[in-house]
Amino acid sequence: MRRKDKEITGVNEKLKIIDDNKVCRLALSDSHQPYVIPLNYGYSFENEILTFYFHSAGEGKKLEIIKQNNRACVEIDCDGALIEGEKPCNCGYAFKSIIAVGKIMLLNTANEKEEGLNQIMKHQTGKSEKYPFDEKMLELVTVYKMTAEEFTGKRKELPAPQ
Repeated sequence: MRRKDKEITGVNEKLKIIDDNKVCRLALSDSHQPYVIPLNYGYSFENEILTFYFHSAGEGKKLEIIKQNNRACVEIDCDGALIEGEKPCNCGYAFKSIIAVGKIMLLNTANEKEEGLNQIMKHQTGKSEKYPFDEKMLELVTVYKMTAEEFTGKRKELPAPQ
């Protein structure tokens, strides 16, 4: 990261950004054409490994791209606020963000899908209970995960009030 003064190095602070938000942007590459889509997500962080979980219908552009190129990037941002300056070029924007890169893998078994869907539900609802998913639903839904090879955090704070 070029601006080390803006880097978030603490894992707990990075995970808080992930935990406090419900929508991410998933970036894929369709040949030489970028493709970005907002998605709800779930996640786990176990043994220092961050994994995002997503679900969708069984067909569509996103899945076509993933089948051709499973490299992906997840972006999450929050706490955006204008930082006003005396001149336009002195303005800025406060934020916190996470970027994670990795490979997406489709989950195939009913157990894998159920685990992924429960991670999504846990994150979206804040409830740790296990949800039941019937066999027909698990057959119809596509569940996939992205295991992060790396994830970084960055922030720009609002200036202290004067």
